[in-house]
Amino acid sequence: MSDGTNGSPPRTPNPVVWLGSPGFPEAARTALADPQLRRNLRKATGTIRDKRLAVTAELDDWEQLRDAGAALKRRTLRHLDRYLLELEESVVKAGGVVHWAADAAEANRIVTELVRATGQTEVVKVKSMATQEIGLNEALATAGIHAYETDLAELIVQLGDDRPSHILVPAIHRNRAEIREIFVREMAHWGRPAPEGLSDEPRALAEAARLHLREKFLRARVAVSGANFAIAETGTVGVVESEGNGRMCLTLPQTLITVMGIEKVLPLWSDLEVFLQLLPRSSTGERMNPYTSTWTGVTPGDGPQAFHLVLLDNGRSATLADRVGRQALACIRCSACLNVCPVYERTGGHAYGSVYPGPIGAVLTPQLAGVEHASTLPFASTLCGACYDACPVKINIPELLTHLRAEVVEAGRRRRRIPGAESLVMRAATAVLATPGRLAMAQRAATLGGRLLARGGTIGPLPGPLHGWSDARDTQAPPPESFRSWWQRTHGPTNGVGEH
Repeated sequence: MSDGTNGSPPRTPNPVVWLGSPGFPEAARTALADPQLRRNLRKATGTIRDKRLAVTAELDDWEQLRDAGAALKRRTLRHLDRYLLELEESVVKAGGVVHWAADAAEANRIVTELVRATGQTEVVKVKSMATQEIGLNEALATAGIHAYETDLAELIVQLGDDRPSHILVPAIHRNRAEIREIFVREMAHWGRPAPEGLSDEPRALAEAARLHLREKFLRARVAVSGANFAIAETGTVGVVESEGNGRMCLTLPQTLITVMGIEKVLPLWSDLEVFLQLLPRSSTGERMNPYTSTWTGVTPGDGPQAFHLVLLDNGRSATLADRVGRQALACIRCSACLNVCPVYERTGGHAYGSVYPGPIGAVLTPQLAGVEHASTLPFASTLCGACYDACPVKINIPELLTHLRAEVVEAGRRRRRIPGAESLVMRAATAVLATPGRLAMAQRAATLGGRLLARGGTIGPLPGPLHGWSDARDTQAPPPESFRSWWQRTHGPTNGVGEH
């Protein structure tokens, strides 16, 4: 098979539908039926979680750093228009070119035209969630341009014709035996084949990836990157990573194209002091990232001689207009919320149907795409609050989830002229809870009915749609006397308590 320099090009993965069917409940059921997936997730998230707790405990001012990060993000979002214009001015002054993209289609068109202008038909990429969000690889493939992922986990996903399932570790759902099989089966389709007799030892797998990617780094003339941060004051763009692939992409090619969500801007260079402490500890459980690369425009004779910054909106302005929802734009993509989430640990990232999985995806995706396209995601949570406790910039994800749940319900109410089952149940509950007398009557009826159905202290299978509850858990029989009845019997009606 060809490596893309001559003959037949490597095959491209099928386009991925990130949003829509199946919804989270159906996708989660499929994931829960895969015990190997759950083992992989439990081991990986547990390891990262423990490392994070160890390195954050070393800092006496960790909570102060979180407060500072949250405050910086809030201030930046309040004045986002001003800082973006300042960033554009600084990048242009340093020799770069800034492009504004309102949506995915415009961003893909800009990047495709920029690559075509160089005369090249392939690009190397350093990990970028923004390009995954807009489906850049698929758009480039349609234009006859081959995009090669160079992050190890992204490479595994690309070779396996798969989808990312984690913000930090996109191939977290794969174990090393599965990765070896992917390398042996697929590497030859994309370039240098896997070494003969490749084992599943991590060192051997890393060496196979290194050899496979080396020729692409040395041959590529165009690179596409994401950005962790961009500094309005200086026009500096930064990427942090752990493998060195980013450094190769950012220095060897002649043309560098960075696709960045508009929320990634920071006002001052000094702001990095906060975020370069928060991000590595929260993401990889390290004190600092092995590779922190920053660049400002172009420098004659050193690194890329053409730099393009594509500023992506794609729903972010609409999110910014929501006073509650806008806090999701403070996310620094550390994945700490995923690693502590009991729902994510059991279902994995694919169940979310989005490039942004886990708790942050459950609030970010519905806002970027519209709740009508991801209406099940705000309900993909137990509201335990672990994500809020772990977030380095203190995004109140449980608050956002309840806010978006209300939007989903309201949107459904507007679509339906006839009330749905949930609406009817809530209306009935409202009628019962409106007066103490109705509530007391309902309690007596529930006590009588529950005790008639009880066997050995628990209620057996419930009828109709209620069986979904009783099939998965025991339902305790109600006590012979409610608290309301006990209070009235022992204290009499006082201040309305127990009154009918």
